[in-house]
Formats: sequence, structure tokens, C-alpha cells
Amino acid sequence: MENNLFLQFFEISVGQHLYWSFGNYQVHAQVLITSWVVLGILVFLSLFANQNLSIRPRGLQNLTEYFMEFIRELAKTQIGEVDGPSWIPFLGTIFLFIFVSNWSGALIPWKIIQLPNGELAAPTNDINTTVALALLTSLAYFFAGFQKQGFNYFKRYISPVAFLLPINVLEDFTKPLSLSFRLFGNILADELVIGVLISLVPLIVPIPLMLLGLFTSAIQALVFATLAGAYIGESLESHN
Repeated sequence: MENNLFLQFFEISVGQHLYWSFGNYQVHAQVLITSWVVLGILVFLSLFANQNLSIRPRGLQNLTEYFMEFIRELAKTQIGEVDGPSWIPFLGTIFLFIFVSNWSGALIPWKIIQLPNGELAAPTNDINTTVALALLTSLAYFFAGFQKQGFNYFKRYISPVAFLLPINVLEDFTKPLSLSFRLFGNILADELVIGVLISLVPLIVPIPLMLLGLFTSAIQALVFATLAGAYIGESLESHN
């Protein structure tokens, strides 16, 4: 009985969703619920860690300052010393949301909460979340280039020669596709592999793989934020 409950806890339902209706529109309720939880965790930690700032940081303040320094260096490396600092909030938000979302799938027992349909899981376990993050990144580098050069930004589509226009346009479609499916595929595959192994060899092989999953989840957040910074930097660099 206990073994069946353990296996049920790690069972993954693919393609089943709980919907909320808003007029003529339907949204995936479980994605909104888990996203709100992740955002709540981030807001709580940021407020709690920085309510009594000290010159000598300790505890959570030390952790938040480490993340800030990490994102600052990432922005400067990928975007540049001049434009990088202005994109720290965007890259930091993207990185922290994906990082906490990925880890929530492994550390938070979402399946304890029963839903009428579908199940709760990490927000990045849903393609809608990863596509939304990828589209935000696309809008960000379009905005960066347009803000820098105005309508001259669109000359890049016919550079160095005009017949490259279709290829350059296609590139802008492949970037968000690559970002979204890479993140979604890796997170979903990790949970599926752990679920299958637990059904075969409970408590023996899955534990090291779960720890490895935490590491790869952090790497996926870093990869997404790094590529987002690289795309923004490319959009700015080509017009400096």
C-alpha cells in the first residue's frame, strides 16, 4: 500500500489540465497556481532578506547579494559594460523565476494537492510558460535594438545583402522556438525519467538522479538567461 502511494506521488499526467474560464477564454489553472506560488516565494524572500540591510551581509542578505552580483556579471558579459546594467532587472527576473520554478518541481510536493483534473507541477513543466518566457525575450531584444537605432534597426534584415531577408526573418522565429522547447523538454524529460525509474527501482537509483535533476534545473535557468542576454547584446552590438 505504501509503495503504491509512493509511486502515485511521482506519477506524471501529460496533457491533462484544469481550466478556468474567463468569458470566452480558458486558461490552465494549475500553471497559474504554481506560478503564483513561485512569485510569492521570490517576493517573500526578497522582502524578508532585505528588510534589515547591513554593511556586513549575513544569512539571506548574503544570498540575495550573491545573486545580484552573479546577474550583474552575466549582464555585463553578454550585453556589455555600457548597456548591461540597464538589463539587470530583466535578466535577473527571468533567471530567478526559471530557477525557482525548476526547483519547485523537485522540492515541493505538488501532488499532495488534489485537483478535479490534471495535476500541479513546476510552471516550466508546461509549454505555455516556456513559450511566454521565450516571447518576452524576443520582445526584449526587439525593443533593445529599436530603442537604440529606431527604424534603422530593421536594416539588419537586409544585411549584408538583401536576399538574406528570409533567412534573417526565419532566425527571429527560431530563437523563441529554441528557447521554449529546450527548457520545456529538459524539465519534462527529467521528471518523466525520475518517475519511470521510481516505478522500477524505488528509493535506490532515483535519489542521485533527483540531486542531478536539481543541478541540471539550475543549469537550464542559467542557459536561458545567458541566451537572453546574448540575444539582447547581439541586437545592440550590431548597431553600435
